[in-house]
Amino acid sequence: MTATTPGLPDPVDPVDALLNAGPRRAAPLPEPAERVWLRTAYGLTKAETAKALAVSAGTFAAWESGQRDPQGEGRAAYAKLLEGIADRLARAAGSTPQPVAPQAPTTGPDRQPEPADASHPVALDHSSSGAPVMAEPAPCVRCGQPSVYRAGGRPMHLGGFCRPAAAPAVPAPGPAAPGPGPAPAAGTAVRRPPVRRTPPPRARKAPSKQPAAQAPAADWEQAAAARFPAGPLAVLDIAVDGRTLAAHLPDGTPAAQEPTGRTLTDVLEWALTAGLGSPRLHRHGKDGDPLLVLTDAAATELGLPPAGRERNDFDQRANRLPDNHRVVKALAKAGWLLTQRGLGPWARVYRTPEGGRRECVQLCVPMWGALASGGWQIPDGLDASGLARLLGGYAERVLTPRGSTAVCGLELMTALRPPTRAVRTDSGWTSGTVEGSLHTAVDAAPPEVPDEHPLAEGRAAGDVLDEEAWDWFRAPDEVGDAERALPYAVGVDVNTAFLAAAGRLSVGLSEPVHELHPAFERKLPGSWLVDLSGIELDPRLPNPFTPTGERPAGPAWYATPTVAYAVELGAAVRPLEAWLRHEAGPYLDPWHKRLREAYVTTMAGLGVPLTLADEDPQAFLDAMAALKTQGDPVELAVLTAVKQTAKGGIGKLRERPRGHGYRPGQRWAALERPTWRPDIRAAVIATARVNFHRKLARTAAATGRYPLGVLSDCAVYAAPGPSALDILPITPDGRPVAGALRLGASPGHVKSEGTRPMPDVLEMLAEGVNPARHIKTGGAASADE
Repeated sequence: MTATTPGLPDPVDPVDALLNAGPRRAAPLPEPAERVWLRTAYGLTKAETAKALAVSAGTFAAWESGQRDPQGEGRAAYAKLLEGIADRLARAAGSTPQPVAPQAPTTGPDRQPEPADASHPVALDHSSSGAPVMAEPAPCVRCGQPSVYRAGGRPMHLGGFCRPAAAPAVPAPGPAAPGPGPAPAAGTAVRRPPVRRTPPPRARKAPSKQPAAQAPAADWEQAAAARFPAGPLAVLDIAVDGRTLAAHLPDGTPAAQEPTGRTLTDVLEWALTAGLGSPRLHRHGKDGDPLLVLTDAAATELGLPPAGRERNDFDQRANRLPDNHRVVKALAKAGWLLTQRGLGPWARVYRTPEGGRRECVQLCVPMWGALASGGWQIPDGLDASGLARLLGGYAERVLTPRGSTAVCGLELMTALRPPTRAVRTDSGWTSGTVEGSLHTAVDAAPPEVPDEHPLAEGRAAGDVLDEEAWDWFRAPDEVGDAERALPYAVGVDVNTAFLAAAGRLSVGLSEPVHELHPAFERKLPGSWLVDLSGIELDPRLPNPFTPTGERPAGPAWYATPTVAYAVELGAAVRPLEAWLRHEAGPYLDPWHKRLREAYVTTMAGLGVPLTLADEDPQAFLDAMAALKTQGDPVELAVLTAVKQTAKGGIGKLRERPRGHGYRPGQRWAALERPTWRPDIRAAVIATARVNFHRKLARTAAATGRYPLGVLSDCAVYAAPGPSALDILPITPDGRPVAGALRLGASPGHVKSEGTRPMPDVLEMLAEGVNPARHIKTGGAASADE
């Protein structure tokens, strides 16, 4: 009880004061995905929104993605902004609320969401003050996605904007021509140099997740697929009659209408009307152009010359047909244009569109070496129908081929996360960015760039981020007598190790910021200068902090995954400086998912399903051993292409200059791409190496076995028998040991790489040769390196 004093007012009970103040409820906020939609639908950028709310861009990004929960006045202001946007969008819809009778709960096994109908906009319920009525998030009665808004008392989004929504394809933003044009000259892309600034008073956290992925099987996907009944491509060959062209489709069916002309311009016109193409992989992406693959006979029939040295032949050095060739002139006369690559092995031919309709055809000319390298391994003697099945299978599971598998890997990243989207405003359509994408070309940090980059000029020899795959082997005197006495050396190889490392990996989405003596934050992507030389590790395993597997000699630059692993091993890290990216997200996650599914699907088609290794390990090894001799050559070629797409796509993130005209210190064309990101490549490789070290350590703890040599994702062990089953750990009940090397077809699991007699391997070690490079019979290196 509170004491009182005669003659003075009764003191206020602090508990009563709190009760009399009424309930204090935080202003409700929509789900993160709806926050993003409201802002982008209203045409606001994150930067201007953050400025209006008086917070940093990073803080606002964390609010919008749900990584931080705004509090106090900031939350109230954010809620007011979202309410105002919703109110104005509702008023712009121009409809009145429809009275709705009370209904039973809208969720449960017997209740399905009503289909979204863009033709009937919905007006939200409003309070007496005119603000939209908001409540706890509940499933929208139309699309089932959470919404805090109410219409007629029921949870509902604004009409026509439910996810997924039945909406037509989004028009092209602004006056930009849909057809591809010549590549921009160096220096024309928007670039932002690395930014240097002093560190903040306390470590900042960056959002590591992006809003939830779009719902599958949306109407836009179905509509896009319906536009291309003939499939993504056609292989053109001479018909049986020897006088006309025949189009071979991936599914083996004949084209509804065969090409009738005998010139390249004729077949281009045919391609635009034959129903060829591929549906976009993202709502805001672009449909794939039709691909025409010309067999040698068809290319000759269409007037294309073989590669040679004559003035009017295919120029091998320039990798294109000369501009004065009659075929190139005929294309120009018919109104067709070529990109700066010209008419080469992989060409893109287009013309100025009319009425906003894209008119573009891609060409593949194997006669000029289009499929002779670059990750493609076409079986000898494959006919036109088999080639259509091979490339069509790749197109269905990955992407319509556009060049080498490395090029396809990079193009797939952009197709799954397009940089921009069309945004409708009061004044019309404009271009906005897609959340979680790379949309602006930015320079990397000085330690991250290769030696040819202008930022590397004058850089000290050790001032380089050196995150590369392992090439390590034990010295002969470190191999014990017990290991020497074993008869075999067995190699195991990680399936698509780089692809497995890309899943759910948070990478930087913004320019690097330089900071001195920052506190390490494992969720913050970037490059850190830190000394990891004092960490004591078992010398029978490769050191996880260097590509050589040797102990670091002092401070060096490391990607975030490497430093995070040092912390996991118990180290107290104290970075001296860092280049950090405060906007982050799992950019490669959809890329990982699509390529993983392509790999798993192809393996299953070859008779090696995911579950086989767990059900019967020996059957898995037998099936893998029989692939090269008994597997379908077409599916094997698709499998190789999928693996090379994953590997090459990561490599393209740090593409170095090519061509005879390059001079050291100059910029090169790849630097103008938003996807030229050596820091992301470094993060993937670091994650793969750390994952491998973790598995090697857990295998050693379970079996007492240590590798004799490691090359990238292949490890070689001394073994009592010739099988991988002789070295991989299992529990007493026959199950794989958690976290150790595990047999299987899944990316990240291992397969047998080869077996050699132990004396041969000891001889390699004595000669200073890594046995992992030659564990296969015949000395071939791993295909997954």
